Amino acid sequence: MYLEIPGKFRALVQQASDVADHFFRPISRKYDKAEHSYPKELDLLASLLDGMNDGAPEAAGASTAGKRNSQNRSEGIRNGSNMSTCLGIMELCRGDVGLLLAMPRQGLGNSAIAAVANEEQLARFKGSWAAMAITEPGCGSDSAAIRTTARLEGNDYILNGEKIFVTSGERADSVVVWATLDRELGRAAIKSFVVPHGTPGMSITRLEKKLGIKASDTAAINFTDCRIPATNLLGNPEIDVKKGFAGVMETFDNTRPLVAAMAVGVAKAALDRTRELLQNHINGQYAQPLLQLPLAEATLYQMEAEWEAARLLTLKAAWMADNRQPNSREASIAKAKAGRCANDITLKCVELCAAVGYNEEELLEKWARDSKILDIFEGTQQIQLLIIARRLLGKSSSELR
Repeated sequence: MYLEIPGKFRALVQQASDVADHFFRPISRKYDKAEHSYPKELDLLASLLDGMNDGAPEAAGASTAGKRNSQNRSEGIRNGSNMSTCLGIMELCRGDVGLLLAMPRQGLGNSAIAAVANEEQLARFKGSWAAMAITEPGCGSDSAAIRTTARLEGNDYILNGEKIFVTSGERADSVVVWATLDRELGRAAIKSFVVPHGTPGMSITRLEKKLGIKASDTAAINFTDCRIPATNLLGNPEIDVKKGFAGVMETFDNTRPLVAAMAVGVAKAALDRTRELLQNHINGQYAQPLLQLPLAEATLYQMEAEWEAARLLTLKAAWMADNRQPNSREASIAKAKAGRCANDITLKCVELCAAVGYNEEELLEKWARDSKILDIFEGTQQIQLLIIARRLLGKSSSELR
């Protein structure tokens, strides 16, 4: 098993690394302090990324990640857009997670479109910036408990409900909204709908003030008799009780490895900076038993091992998507491991660096704040463990709660 970065992606990874070091980090603190201010510097970067991806077979972005673009297993093993996107995100998040989440046309809704849209919809929504709205006031990690409704009326759907914690919910061109066609049919009736901003009946009710990722806006949105064309329902409009929730859950198979990659990136930033700050106290004695090393050095090595495990699990989930292998369990494993590792590593790095790590002159304290959301959104740690247990034991959601 070859674990190095594929040669064809090395230039992309280097470019992402340069952006993190020379573009994101210099403006990172500025937008951390100016919450809800749009980072205009990202417009140029987004245009450059569009140019890099235009016509590229191995593009790197949320809108290209998914099993759709992958070859069949019979055509040979490959590393494709899922792998390149994860590798790029890992590097960019060494710079700033919030700025990555604020990137135009790279919203989590774009990944949802890539997962379940038909060919006509892919063409129609190409180039659009899409946020994703799942969470509701009475529905957090249990996505199957969604109460927002979509009622078919002629050639339109009428949406009613409230969504909260919508990343890029105010700035994006449109929002991918999860709603149910029939509450009595449960999970199988939940579909995703693209709702363009400015649609009558859709309104932003507030922007959240957050612990971290402050460069990214997080909105609450109300839908009151919000009418959209029936063609904006992503994928198949038929309710398949046998397939159940699987259709929309394919979105998470796309997005969870991406969130895991964010966690891997910010943890790497903290580890690298901590090593620099403690360089006079670390000898690099990897061959020595941990018990014979100073505590700070031993702790750093243990964190590096945990980080490497999270990184490899993330790449595995992405590789499986590139090769059209079912990766729901692996996506949850990667998200659970990486999210928890990022929290633990960034906080421990602050601790190891003492007053320096807690100081606003260093980005360590910011990375520690930013990392917390990565263990929460796209499914909390607890939900990921529950999903993994269901997959391992062959249990349904009703059998194992």
